[in-house]
Amino acid sequence: MEKINPAITIESMQLTSSPPKLPPIADDQVRVVGKSEYKAAALCLAEAFKDDDVAMYFVETGDVGRWTPEKKWELHLSILEYLVYGHILKGLVTTIGPNYDCVALCDADMVLKYLIVEIGDRMPPGQNMEDLLTCFRSGMWRLQYGFKFSPEGYKRYFREFMPLLHETKHEVLGDLEDESWYLVYIGTKLKARGKGYARALIESVTREADAENRYCYLESSNGINPKIYRKLGFEITKKIHLIRAAKPVELDIMVRKPVKPAV
Repeated sequence: MEKINPAITIESMQLTSSPPKLPPIADDQVRVVGKSEYKAAALCLAEAFKDDDVAMYFVETGDVGRWTPEKKWELHLSILEYLVYGHILKGLVTTIGPNYDCVALCDADMVLKYLIVEIGDRMPPGQNMEDLLTCFRSGMWRLQYGFKFSPEGYKRYFREFMPLLHETKHEVLGDLEDESWYLVYIGTKLKARGKGYARALIESVTREADAENRYCYLESSNGINPKIYRKLGFEITKKIHLIRAAKPVELDIMVRKPVKPAV
């Protein structure tokens, strides 16, 4: 999966014909990502997570023997393009750095709720038609009904991963689930690491959460990251495992309580 092909098109997403004209902004300043930037933001995350055990759990399955590296990359990138666009429509996508060097997706639980519901089922509690409309506008429905996954990849994503995340978040947060900030993804390009970008994006969320007296929640799939998140106030509350592969994949569930400002 060393060859990267960023020219992946998503039929359901409409872009402007010319690049967005953005106001001047400092490279170390956090800013919100707009609709016309979703591909660049998704590419950052795809590069950041190209070797991640969880991201590859749906791609490197036992039934993709004839898949080319380009096809595997296309699936990996497509997942993130749909998720980024969905979070732009209903959620929050932020970036920092001169070239989308670090990107974060926050607070769009409707992604989880929609993707574990089959067509014809009732909408789950807390979801409304606007949530379903967002999923169709973003193209996220194509993940479930567009035959992009291999059969095993489909089972891992929709029958194991998404329900497990949704159930775990509800179990850990309880009544606070819908009142908490959810850091869904945060990734930094390899060449941009060590510059404090990820910390800046996380702190932009935790400051808001503290001001609103809200909890923050995330899943970590990298064994190194919990040490970093602890410095920002997060603590591991639970470990979960994806078990359909020969080697189980572990995720740390981390929660941060709101911090009251010093008087």
